[in-house]
Amino acid sequence: MSLIAADVIPLGHDRPGTYADAVEAYLRSAGIASSSQRIYRISLTTWAWLARGEQPPLGRARRGTTPPAVGFSTLDGPATAGVLAEAFAQRAGLVDADTVNRELSVLKAAIAWWRARGWLATNPIAGLERRPAPPDRTRALSRGQIAALFELKAPLREKTLWRILYDTCARAEEILSLDIDDLLLADKRARIVSKGGATDWVHWQSGTAQLLPRLLKGRSRGPVFLTDRRAPAHTPTFDVCPVTGRARLSYRRAAELFETLTRPLAHPGITDPAELDRRDGWTLHQLRHSALTHEAEDGTNTPTLLARSRHASVRSLERYARPGVDAVASHVASRDPRARRST
Repeated sequence: MSLIAADVIPLGHDRPGTYADAVEAYLRSAGIASSSQRIYRISLTTWAWLARGEQPPLGRARRGTTPPAVGFSTLDGPATAGVLAEAFAQRAGLVDADTVNRELSVLKAAIAWWRARGWLATNPIAGLERRPAPPDRTRALSRGQIAALFELKAPLREKTLWRILYDTCARAEEILSLDIDDLLLADKRARIVSKGGATDWVHWQSGTAQLLPRLLKGRSRGPVFLTDRRAPAHTPTFDVCPVTGRARLSYRRAAELFETLTRPLAHPGITDPAELDRRDGWTLHQLRHSALTHEAEDGTNTPTLLARSRHASVRSLERYARPGVDAVASHVASRDPRARRST
């Protein structure tokens, strides 16, 4: 694949020496919300492996691994576009389309920022395109599954997180970024930084309202959701509870716990622990998906669904606001002429 050399920008004298330094400069100075920086960093770090024609470790194997060192000038190298294109195609075969599309979008934004500062003369991913993401009609959990989840024996922190995610229809990263100062407990709402950096409100119901005070235990400052142990010395101050010294719970850890604890619910017919360990549980995103699906089934109008989900368009909302299989089955059964005659 050839590099597109249109709009070549004179290279800035302050260009970082390494790709890792360029990533950190972008995250510090490009106006990326603190709640989004972790996801952006993970996505951008993935490209360090791809720039070397390698693939990053998948799943838990990636935790704690060090990405390869890549010189930033490598991105302007004549062979880099081809290497990235081939590695990107390989990655698209290993992970889901949503993941590779997010990684591509994040790198596109970073490259635009770097080029505007004269750090790159070319665009090494100019020819890469988003991968089609076929809609998954099975991601929403049924109401029965949600009820079983809330009855599951789990730590208070997890039960509170799961309940607030379902009540608010919020993204997990948004809720995990909450500080106690953001909460209006009496009003059952909280101020969050949405995807894209906008400040919005999310609202919850009685289930969350009963759990939150128990979780906070009188704390008045710091992150809402905390780890079980004290924060490492290098943890940023805003991610540390000033009362307990514990760190903000990360998305990765919260997702890992949810996936593990929900395996028995996702596979109710399996009782062998060893077999369950080989299976996947549910994902945190399914709570948001399920809440929006259930609201759509209950007749919530589109403007309200848009306000709840904070999607930019109805088209973005469509994949969530579809009746689930149980709702469709109930609808069809209710219209069965024979069933009507028997009632």
